[in-house]
Amino acid sequence: MKFVKWLVLVISSFFAISLIYAIWPDQTLPNNVTADRLVVYKSARKLELWANGKRVKVYKVSLGSSPVGSKQYQGDGKTPEGLYFINDKNPQSKFHLNLGISYPDKKDLIKSKNPGGDIKIHGLQNGLGFIGKLQRFFDWTDGCIAVTNKEIEELYRAVPIGTPIQINP
Repeated sequence: MKFVKWLVLVISSFFAISLIYAIWPDQTLPNNVTADRLVVYKSARKLELWANGKRVKVYKVSLGSSPVGSKQYQGDGKTPEGLYFINDKNPQSKFHLNLGISYPDKKDLIKSKNPGGDIKIHGLQNGLGFIGKLQRFFDWTDGCIAVTNKEIEELYRAVPIGTPIQINP
């Protein structure tokens, strides 16, 4: 009986902590910020937004389902590594909003006959926005970089097409 009470306490505590984490407000990006570069550190699951030569904000991200190593071919679940550029903005995305990344580039096409494509920074799948920050606990994309819907709204506003994005291991 003591074990059952202990188990109920542990499970209740886990859900309470998860709820607090999910609703705790994050720092918001000021409206007047325009990014001049983005830097991703895959191993740390972080995306940095830089403006005027200074790091302005750090986002916690989810990556492809098999994130270690650079993308080799379509379907490998990896997020590419290297220097790319934001080349598109899609307000009609299946994942709230998205920023297109210029993958594959010429060097990627040389390395692989089927490198894949459509690598994005995006929010949560439409209809699943309620998951919010809890998505950070899993690498769940097909190779994209995922943030919360609120965060992709900030990035969509602050990151112009042509912004460089360095994706590091």
